[in-house]
Amino acid sequence: MELGFSYNFPAIRGVQAGKEYYIAMCPLRVIPKIFLFDEDEIPPEYRAQRILNKVRIPEITNYIIDNPNDYVFSSLTASVDGEVEFAPISNEPSFRETGMLTISLDARFLINDGQHRRAAIEEALRINPELGSETISVVFFMDKGLKNSQQIFSDLNRHAVNTTSSIGILYDHRDRLAICTKTIADTIPFLKRYTDKERVSLSKNSPKIVALNHIFNTNLRLLGISKGDSITIEDEQYVTEFWEILTSSISEWEHVINKELTPKELRINYIVGHGVFLEAIGIVGHYLRKYHSTDWQDYVERLKDIDWSRSNAALWEGRAISKNGRVQKNTNTIKLTAIQIKKLLNLPLTKQEATLEEDFTKGTSK
Repeated sequence: MELGFSYNFPAIRGVQAGKEYYIAMCPLRVIPKIFLFDEDEIPPEYRAQRILNKVRIPEITNYIIDNPNDYVFSSLTASVDGEVEFAPISNEPSFRETGMLTISLDARFLINDGQHRRAAIEEALRINPELGSETISVVFFMDKGLKNSQQIFSDLNRHAVNTTSSIGILYDHRDRLAICTKTIADTIPFLKRYTDKERVSLSKNSPKIVALNHIFNTNLRLLGISKGDSITIEDEQYVTEFWEILTSSISEWEHVINKELTPKELRINYIVGHGVFLEAIGIVGHYLRKYHSTDWQDYVERLKDIDWSRSNAALWEGRAISKNGRVQKNTNTIKLTAIQIKKLLNLPLTKQEATLEEDFTKGTSK
């Protein structure tokens, strides 16, 4: 194979299941050129697994552009149908698996893992062409006719386990709200003792009461923003003070701290041991900041007087609690729980909330 009419990459050769594969360093500018993603060119049997979720691409692109000095990408994985040669730099045992990988120009490539990264790299290069000289590692599997591509895709994803959103928040050192959330969880005594920083849902026997993602989602609702939005110093101050007052205003949480209740007993008997309450209180807190900027603390302190018992069907059934007594958390029940809390605090409902409450009342009266 002639070098001038081929792709040439520094590479390492490996063996899996008795078959050779190669890990090569590819300049970013080469990625969009060799890994084309025209769905019309991909056989139908491959398309379903490789349809791009175009909503994800701007997020990944912005990650590259906004963090040019410390972005990190894992390897792309691709199947190759074409002529391939590997030339080791030396026949000495220590260097026999390191060398130059040569792939013919007419070879076909199909990405098994990383199509969204590929698309984001292409977009990032349009914005900042200087990124083109940087590299990403690519794992090449030889696959004549791309017959094994589906199986490779399946095998790569079979054992993949996504990290929990709590872990994502814990490890995020860029997003200011994530950082603020971790600070709150580490400095407010109740949260420091009873926050699970790994899980997103807690078992009935968990010694913890809230998950880190519960605090983060509540903060999103307190500020009325979406994940990834920027926040101000004033926003950070507000959510921090809100949590300080909230944790001292829920009597049942105080009982847990004083060993009068266990976390398990709290979850079994009260809605304040569940995420639906926290996100609902976030909605209430956002309203208070907007319309009661000078006395919102007084309203939060009045939460002491509310009966949070799961057995209080008149207050919570159809909202935080289903008819069979189970806690229910979805967008609708969070809003309905927030509405009930606002009514108990004698706060007026917004037009949208009034409509939702009217529909709820009609539904329960049938």
